[in-house]
Amino acid sequence: MLEIVTVGALTAFLTAVGNGAAGEMGKQALVSTGALVRRTLGREAPLPATSEGREVLARALHAQLSRAGRHSGEWAELLQSLPDPAPLLVRGAGLPPSTRDFTDRQRVLRQLTREAGRPAAGRPRVALLYGPPGIGTTAVALYWGAAQIAQYPDGQFYVDLRDAAAGSAPASSVVLQRLLQKMGVGPERIPPTEAGREELYRQLTAGRKALVVIDHASHLAQVRRLIPAAPEVFLLVVASGPAFALEAERIAVPQLTDRDAVKLLKKVAGPENVARAKAQLPDLLDRCAGNAFALKAAAISLLTEEPSLPDPPDGPAGHSPVQRMVLAACRTLGPQTARLCRLTAVGAWPAFDADLAAAAANVSAQEAARMLAEAVDVQLVEPLHDDRYRFRPEVQRLLSEAAGQEHGIPECATAVSRALDHVLTRALYAAHAALPRSWRVEAAPGEATPYGDEAAGVAALRAEAANVIRAVSVAREYGHVDTALRLARSLWPLQLKAGHWDEVLPALQGAARCADEQHPDTRTAAGLHFQLAHCLGELQRWDEADRAAQRAVACERAAGHVRGEASSVELLGLLQLYRWEYPAAHEQFVEAEARYRQIGPDEEGAGDLPRALALAERHQGRALCGMGQLAESCARLERARHFFVEQGEAYNLGRVLTDLAETLHAAGDDTAALAEIAEAERLLTPERATPHLEYLARLRQRCEAMD
Repeated sequence: MLEIVTVGALTAFLTAVGNGAAGEMGKQALVSTGALVRRTLGREAPLPATSEGREVLARALHAQLSRAGRHSGEWAELLQSLPDPAPLLVRGAGLPPSTRDFTDRQRVLRQLTREAGRPAAGRPRVALLYGPPGIGTTAVALYWGAAQIAQYPDGQFYVDLRDAAAGSAPASSVVLQRLLQKMGVGPERIPPTEAGREELYRQLTAGRKALVVIDHASHLAQVRRLIPAAPEVFLLVVASGPAFALEAERIAVPQLTDRDAVKLLKKVAGPENVARAKAQLPDLLDRCAGNAFALKAAAISLLTEEPSLPDPPDGPAGHSPVQRMVLAACRTLGPQTARLCRLTAVGAWPAFDADLAAAAANVSAQEAARMLAEAVDVQLVEPLHDDRYRFRPEVQRLLSEAAGQEHGIPECATAVSRALDHVLTRALYAAHAALPRSWRVEAAPGEATPYGDEAAGVAALRAEAANVIRAVSVAREYGHVDTALRLARSLWPLQLKAGHWDEVLPALQGAARCADEQHPDTRTAAGLHFQLAHCLGELQRWDEADRAAQRAVACERAAGHVRGEASSVELLGLLQLYRWEYPAAHEQFVEAEARYRQIGPDEEGAGDLPRALALAERHQGRALCGMGQLAESCARLERARHFFVEQGEAYNLGRVLTDLAETLHAAGDDTAALAEIAEAERLLTPERATPHLEYLARLRQRCEAMD
């Protein structure tokens, strides 16, 4: 077996298991690997956090395996049974369509082509397109990319960071996550750590010819980890604003010349309409200042009999052509529609529908839908899918500033309050539908619900995720502390069922701090620290997760909430279990069970107590397996099994049977382990638990090889 179980193979395997510990099955593999490490070494070995630590552990394992025995065969089968940790690169959906009205930019296009085609010579191919808002940086990138499809047979991948442009810019880990999704990596296979994601990105692109476009980047940290090592990968970063310190070919997108500006006007408005406005043309060109967005909006106004031209440079909108365009569009729309746009913009929502705009402006949804259609016609609002809309970042900023000037701070604050109430109500309905039996989710505001089942609730909350996360920040900014905390609590299903850990983390961190400041040692503070600990644990930020979980325990204890305290202690145990600290995890699970048993028959949580105790038994069984106490592990797991059989919970029973099969395999009873695997497969197939079934198939392979 030594030809197979080399130090390099062991190091690669430990890296793959650590990086792949996302989702339930990733953690299952992590825990079972830690148990095998302990059995092989005969001692505790914490989960290594660095590449150097993984290599040291691999060498220690290799030294033990050189003595042969069952463990050598186990490791050989384990390494062979797992799939390739790096999935195949898929071509993806490519770039969004280019605009039909693209004009000129030949010099910029030549610069891009030159950077993309130059000899690599050890220098990564990277370009940074930049220019003032509305100048056309995105249009240049998409137009150039559309002509380069044949040059990149392995695909073109586009990530737009614009949805967060009005709020906090997404971190590099989020950018990597989105890019990996575009490259065809499923959520359960995206590594939880930023380093793991970067490594997977480089594995996927090694030896490939691909184009990666990151649009609306705002700072270096977002894209630094994407600089390609593969010589035939071209990274094109687009910034709407000034250039930043990226090591790249910096390409400024200049304003259009008057000649090209007229070409653009004719493409959009038609030559006859431009000719009709010939007398006004010099003034229009002067006011638009070669800005593609302003020119297109002005061209659309030429389609009417009385064109609406931007204000002159010395007018109240200042010297920015986008400012003049916004002012002219608001004047064209009329006061009520302009008011709706301005008040909706105050919240800087990533996307909004007619209902949210109606709440902000205090009008009916039908009126809001009509007004938004008018705003689309003058380029003030952009339509998205599913009857949603968004503002360009610069347009949103200008409208928000104008709202304060036109309507006053009190009316803006009232508009924000109405919008927050709307987002909160929608989030509460969706969260309750997604987890109808969870005590960690607030009850829906009313009996009627717009969501038919749990899947519909998760889907609705996922669709609203960006707005809910944004609303937490807005509520804190405007002093609506309780609303901010309730919004953050409603994110729990996104963590638990949808894996939105990176996205929700900033909102949870802010909400937890706010709770400590305004409502310390309460159940609300405890719940938020619990959510934060869970999120940090999923991202393998272990020390931070421990502190948050300990804070949750302390808050629950201070609030006298026994069920919450027991659950938080249990979470502490899980965090230790995933780090291969099995004795410490077992102690926490035993303590959690003791806390649960303090709940009296008439006290809160009594109805859920049998299930909570069964789960505590299961976790104790997993920890005991890691400790090598296999007989006691089987006994605990059998008790948990009995409960879930009686309750008819197929999925939880399947999870317990998987744990039991792992323990029996560790004890050398592979025949019994195979029987448990067969029963788990029978239960989970109707549940369509694909990742779990794939894990069971690999476990079966290992057991059959050793049987």
